[in-house]
Amino acid sequence: MTREDAPVRTTPHLLIESRGPWAGASCGAFVRDARTLAGSGHPVQLVLVQDAVTAAVRGTAEDSAEVRALVEAGGEVWVDDFSLAQRGLAADRLIPEARVVGMPEVSDRVLAPGVRVVWH
Repeated sequence: MTREDAPVRTTPHLLIESRGPWAGASCGAFVRDARTLAGSGHPVQLVLVQDAVTAAVRGTAEDSAEVRALVEAGGEVWVDDFSLAQRGLAADRLIPEARVVGMPEVSDRVLAPGVRVVWH
């Protein structure tokens, strides 16, 4: 097997965004980083917690466009159920690509072997 024939190893990433879109451009930049990783073939789950859950709400054009671009690149969007409830948001207000999850599922992913976790 030559070096060119060697399988490409991808690293799974769990990116956790806690800042909301209205906190500045850093939320969108973090989502774009997730999209770049997914577009490069890495498995990516972007978890939106706290104020960041609003980035997946339908009708927040710029922010949900970034989130949709991540999905189109092959990434997943997870939205924290507790953060949604704290903000009085129902799951049906989210873009269809978003998946509502609880912290047990997130913590399982954080502790999974080989997963790189980045919290913003």
